[in-house]
Amino acid sequence: MIFNGCLVTDRYNITQDLKMTFLSDVLSPAKVIKVFLQHLSLFVANLDLVAIEVIRYKPQKRCLIEYTFEGKSKLVLIGKIRAKGTDTKSYNLQKQLWASEFSSDSDDGISVPEPVGIIPQWQMWVQKKVPGNLIINHLIGREGINISKRIAQIAHKLHNVDIITQRRHTITEELAILEQKLPLVINDYPPWRSRIATLLEQCFILGENTPEVELVNIHRDFYFDQILVDGDRFYLLDFDLYCRGNPNLDLGNFLGHIQEYSLRVLGDVNKLKEQENTLIKEYIKLTQPENLAAIQAYTTLTLVRHIYLSNQFPQRRFCTEELLNLCEKRLNFIKV
Repeated sequence: MIFNGCLVTDRYNITQDLKMTFLSDVLSPAKVIKVFLQHLSLFVANLDLVAIEVIRYKPQKRCLIEYTFEGKSKLVLIGKIRAKGTDTKSYNLQKQLWASEFSSDSDDGISVPEPVGIIPQWQMWVQKKVPGNLIINHLIGREGINISKRIAQIAHKLHNVDIITQRRHTITEELAILEQKLPLVINDYPPWRSRIATLLEQCFILGENTPEVELVNIHRDFYFDQILVDGDRFYLLDFDLYCRGNPNLDLGNFLGHIQEYSLRVLGDVNKLKEQENTLIKEYIKLTQPENLAAIQAYTTLTLVRHIYLSNQFPQRRFCTEELLNLCEKRLNFIKV
């Protein structure tokens, strides 16, 4: 729908949200122009608003909106709205990262999107949209080996950032998530009750024997949807779960997602094994060999979590049992 020359696209019908009653305003070109000039004039002055699009929406929780401006130059901004209030922690964190060698011209080619401001009345913080393609498209291509090295370097760079956060996530919390979520699969597959009970017990034994290291700053949702590639520049996205934790969790999470993707999309869990090995080798080179056991443990725990996740999406359920089989093989060295 076009209002005053601005194309507004809302395939989610967000204006019906009962918890975020202001969402009709964030889609009103006239109100957007007025409010953005009030809070973001440095970026949008002398530009014309030509498009508003809702790009992601979780009812009564959060919403992402893309605003496109044109003039002497083109500018696309992403507004991040949270129902329980503006996520100032993520905004301030990203500002600090931007100022800590993660800017768009960083020498190592590793960046974050530039945060530009807060719209308090809309519980929104705003960042510039960055160019690029999801890194998985490059990981499965001819440059996959070099891309794997870059993934390790991105993780290592984040792990060495000195930005204080009070949030912590250890293997205790990781196991608690599995203990809560994995039994829910039994509701759909009652015959798996004993298998899942055994698997959970093995996970706890694995956790007890996984060496803890000094906690660092981790992403905690580090996988291929969180990295965009634009030529030689890599953009790391979404720091909602940023916390202090075991750095090997990030590596294991990424590797677990690679294996799940290989199984579900490519039909062979080992399809990207060379890329996986390269990623591990590069990270070990940047850190220490002692990290290997923890990386493998967190990879297994990530795959176990994917048993539950795959059952949440009808289009993924065809590989739920294959994931269960895979996890049983990975944990069969633990006798219970």
